[in-house]
Amino acid sequence: MMPMYFFFSDKVVLLFDFWNVQSPAGMVLSVLVIMLLAVLYEAIKVGRAKLLQRTMPTMAPSLSQETLEEPERTSMNIGMEQLASTPKKIFMWHSTQTLLHVVQVVLGYLVMLAVMSYNTWIFLGVIAGSAIGYYFAYPLLNTR
Repeated sequence: MMPMYFFFSDKVVLLFDFWNVQSPAGMVLSVLVIMLLAVLYEAIKVGRAKLLQRTMPTMAPSLSQETLEEPERTSMNIGMEQLASTPKKIFMWHSTQTLLHVVQVVLGYLVMLAVMSYNTWIFLGVIAGSAIGYYFAYPLLNTR
């Protein structure tokens, strides 16, 4: 029976029967894989936000101060944005967002289940992977 508290060990079964770690080298490899899953989770989360950030202005044009000051120039821009929002593009955008959401949820649950092995090394790998993913991915949101 698996303990229900955090423990330090190089022996653990992760996620599936075939992922049975029995050595220190196996534990290092498993921690690296779990770290990569956590980094990928953060990257997909940022990728979805970036996709939303890029496409929302063209999906739903809004009135701004610029629109009120220069109506003839901006009305032409709004017309172009509405033209760009064809049903096919909206469907593709929504499908991409949905697919990325499903991948993000699956990765999130896999990482959560790995933590529920209560192995401290795996837990630290998830924390480190999440921190690394956040550190490298979130600055990308501020770029245009």
